[in-house]
Amino acid sequence: MSQHHHYTWPRLPDVRHRVACEYCDTLHEVDLIEEGREAHCLECGFVLYRNRPSSLQKAVAFGTTALSLFVLVMWFPFISMNAQGNLSEVSIPGAVAALWREGGQLIAISVALFVIVFPAALIASLLYLCLPLLFGRSFPGSRRVMRWFLGVQSWVMVEVFFLGAIVSLLKLIKLADVQLGIGFWSSAGLMICLAGAVGGIDRTELWDRIETSEFNGKEKS
Repeated sequence: MSQHHHYTWPRLPDVRHRVACEYCDTLHEVDLIEEGREAHCLECGFVLYRNRPSSLQKAVAFGTTALSLFVLVMWFPFISMNAQGNLSEVSIPGAVAALWREGGQLIAISVALFVIVFPAALIASLLYLCLPLLFGRSFPGSRRVMRWFLGVQSWVMVEVFFLGAIVSLLKLIKLADVQLGIGFWSSAGLMICLAGAVGGIDRTELWDRIETSEFNGKEKS
């Protein structure tokens, strides 16, 4: 009985793809692999790429959830503090503004970039790429957006900010009555969803899907 192989993502015919190992730089031919499997470097065994099941659907699901949580993080308080009857609420945009007013412009800009601008760009670029690919299409400029998507990943530091906030909270609870706001819990969820969105689909698959959708679009026109 013949065995059915499920490869899940499209590939242009007669097009050769190569990928370099990130660990030892050995160049390999990229072949489609079955769903749920991964390709390893022949020299050092490092993982080259993976074929993740339902990758596009998972990337879009994590991306849309991350977008919703990002809006909550920006809109609602991160923490509320009550010190001797004085109630104050702190949000992430409010913290950036307070740092700027207090003379910490460099820190304010860093927080704004790494916690607000870059995560927003990552979510937007992921959805810009993956949403149309669900229907076998791609938006204009997808190749440029793809390069931005790959480049901005290492500059998203929501988890660093979140861990730093937890350390600060441990000190604050000794001085005031601290309540965790919707922004705090949304940040925790955002951190998880960003990791799931980025890790949900392989860059090799994304490039193949973009190339195939562009090729099919030219043929139809």
